[in-house]
Amino acid sequence: MTTITPLEKLTVPLGGQVIELQQLDYDAGGMSLLRTRIREKSRFTVFEIDPRTARLWGEALLRWAQTQPQPDPLAQDPA
Repeated sequence: MTTITPLEKLTVPLGGQVIELQQLDYDAGGMSLLRTRIREKSRFTVFEIDPRTARLWGEALLRWAQTQPQPDPLAQDPA
């Protein structure tokens, strides 16, 4: 049996994809895995990764995000 714990649910502003992160814990004493579910309209992509892969992927996402310009929260909409 597997216990599934919801961790995070995000909606992508452009495109509307829904990203869900869940922790999978196996009762048989196996390691925990991170399940990523991406829903795009009626299509789902689901994959499960180990902690090491999750760490490497997360670090890669952060490196990319840190190179992007940050929006100015004080800037006003030109409309």
